[in-house]
Amino acid sequence: MNLYLPIAELSVNAFLLLSMGGAVGFLSGLFGVGGGFLMTPLLIFIGVPPAVAVGTEANQIVASSVSGVIAHMRRRNVDFKMGFFLTIGGFIGSSAGVILFTFLNKLGQVDLLISLSYVVFLGTVGSLMLFESLRSIIRLRKTGTASRGKLHQHNWLHGLPFKVRFRRSRLYVSALLPIIIGIFVGVLAAIMGVGGGFIMVPAMIYILGMPTAVVVGTSLFQIIFVTANVTLLQAINNQTVDILLALILLTGAVIGAQIGTKMGTRLRAEYLRGLLAGIVLAACSKMGWDLVATPEDVYSISEGLAGGGH
Repeated sequence: MNLYLPIAELSVNAFLLLSMGGAVGFLSGLFGVGGGFLMTPLLIFIGVPPAVAVGTEANQIVASSVSGVIAHMRRRNVDFKMGFFLTIGGFIGSSAGVILFTFLNKLGQVDLLISLSYVVFLGTVGSLMLFESLRSIIRLRKTGTASRGKLHQHNWLHGLPFKVRFRRSRLYVSALLPIIIGIFVGVLAAIMGVGGGFIMVPAMIYILGMPTAVVVGTSLFQIIFVTANVTLLQAINNQTVDILLALILLTGAVIGAQIGTKMGTRLRAEYLRGLLAGIVLAACSKMGWDLVATPEDVYSISEGLAGGGH
């Protein structure tokens, strides 16, 4: 059953979109990521304009994240206090990101920015996560434990002022740290149409030192508000939010997120990180290939003019 998407100006099979939404929602609940790092490239691959894919995907992430947070709240795996400071930074970053997105969209360079951002950030984060995950798995098989003591090393960042005690995460760190992380992730959410979980989750584990069990739910909590802000600003400034597309995607995402959350409790953290790294690198490779590959339909103005002269 094909549906016409008015903003994307494209006819797409509704069941394909439902399946895509369900798969990304599953990843959201499983890993604590919004899933936009995968969904935005998938939408681009099926022909949705990059600007519309970014603006619409932020809307879908809200639904899948809400569904995931509800499941994690039942297990008391959400640090609301930490999420509050992450959200403050996220609002600042996402607002600035939409301004930059609007400026580049008017210049006609936003599609290139989106693709390059995916290749750089997904490639870097995916490689680091894969390396760390493989090292933990090897240690697990050799010693029977993947424990590495502290997940983070104390440095000058942990000497910053305005320290706050986060009891759920058992941390006493500067409130500036989660705000700075939130700003960075907020910019990515606006430019790339992602929740930023693929950056947020590693940062919360290795910079803040939060327990992995609390990271997933807290990450999803922050993603809700930041992506909602991005959706509103994109709709107002750029008119790139396709409501029909978003509704179909979020229907599948809500169901998938519940299933993913249940599955996530049955897998070891080391294998979860490795699986996420593999998916991130696969999406990065496809985006990178599309940047350098020769298009199927090559069109040249000079050849067209030359042909017209005969």
